Amino acid sequence: MSNVDRYAGERLKLTPFYPREQELNIRDAWSSWNGYLFADYYYDTEYEYFCIRNQCGTYDICPMQKYEISGKDAEAMLNRMITRDMGKLGMNRVMYTVWCTDEGRVIDDGTVFKLAEDRFMLTCGSPCTAWLRKSAYGFGDVTITDVSDTLAGLSFQGPTTCAVLKKMGLEGIENAKAFDIMYFPFQGETLMVSRTGFTGDLGYELWIPSELALDLWDALYAAGEDYGIQPYGEAATDMARLEAGFIMPYVDFTEALKTVYFEHDQTPFELQLGWLVDFNKPNFSGRAALLEHKQRGPKWTLTRLNIEGNWPAEDAIMYDSKGCKTEIGYVTSALWSPTIKSNIALAMIRSEYLNGELWAEIYRAKDLRQYRRMARATIVKKPFFTPARARATPPADF
Repeated sequence: MSNVDRYAGERLKLTPFYPREQELNIRDAWSSWNGYLFADYYYDTEYEYFCIRNQCGTYDICPMQKYEISGKDAEAMLNRMITRDMGKLGMNRVMYTVWCTDEGRVIDDGTVFKLAEDRFMLTCGSPCTAWLRKSAYGFGDVTITDVSDTLAGLSFQGPTTCAVLKKMGLEGIENAKAFDIMYFPFQGETLMVSRTGFTGDLGYELWIPSELALDLWDALYAAGEDYGIQPYGEAATDMARLEAGFIMPYVDFTEALKTVYFEHDQTPFELQLGWLVDFNKPNFSGRAALLEHKQRGPKWTLTRLNIEGNWPAEDAIMYDSKGCKTEIGYVTSALWSPTIKSNIALAMIRSEYLNGELWAEIYRAKDLRQYRRMARATIVKKPFFTPARARATPPADF
């Protein structure tokens, strides 16, 4: 029999951190992300969540799409593509943003890193090569390089992260402010550290050439041994990001270029991301449509909710009354928050009903029987969880 793997091209790729993660994923709980094998959880979702909130944890972001955009026209090209003003992004700083179709519908969200006057990095959850190339039309000096497979990324989150990085030898890391970028020598190469993350907590993202990924992992875990370092997967990430009020693609919004039904995608204003749209800068993709959307007001509004009781409102339908007179929306994400000790959710609500009563129709199984409950919901204006340590500089020492 032939030893040739007939399905080699169909198998999920392994990230540079996989050899260490495989040892620690004792439940063998894997999922997939952008063609990579990706941990759903390692041991227990709740345990990993509490490591994020009380200690420190690592989350493999190698499957995230990473693009280097360079050349003298790189900044102008990005400014034409995204909704925020690139002119306001300082050197060695990171900016969260979105980019839209000409109809003002969100294609994706992501972060832009300013690495030099003529060099930037864009990170996002889904492949964006085709849109980047279209956005580069008309610009003479722009080079777009997909570095997703050559640049390893490790998110490092939790209250003890700064202490661990200092113990690892990253001198001055405590001086990094939120969204700052710093550089450190590592094994003859450069380790880039950004004070960014997807948990709403104190945290950093570590960026290193893929061939040094395991060396970085070993150095970090050696420094973090006394600080409760632990890998965490997608399930714990989803808990933490919801508490922080962060949105998740294919959960809270659908990417415009992949949406089948009319207006099942969203505008930044519907996602309460209007603050990311800068109408004072030169023309950008979707500007005319977005200006009209702002003046007209969003049809739907993604809303943070506190829901009475302790039944998580997963997949709940929203109504304007306890008697379910009018259906007014749907829950996109829901969780009983262990930290806040509250039943929280994100829900897409028809905007004209936001000032009235809000009720969630929740179903829950008990011993294979389905039970129904109507629960009143109240709007929460700010993110559910915003600890001071997330932005404190220097962070509290542990």
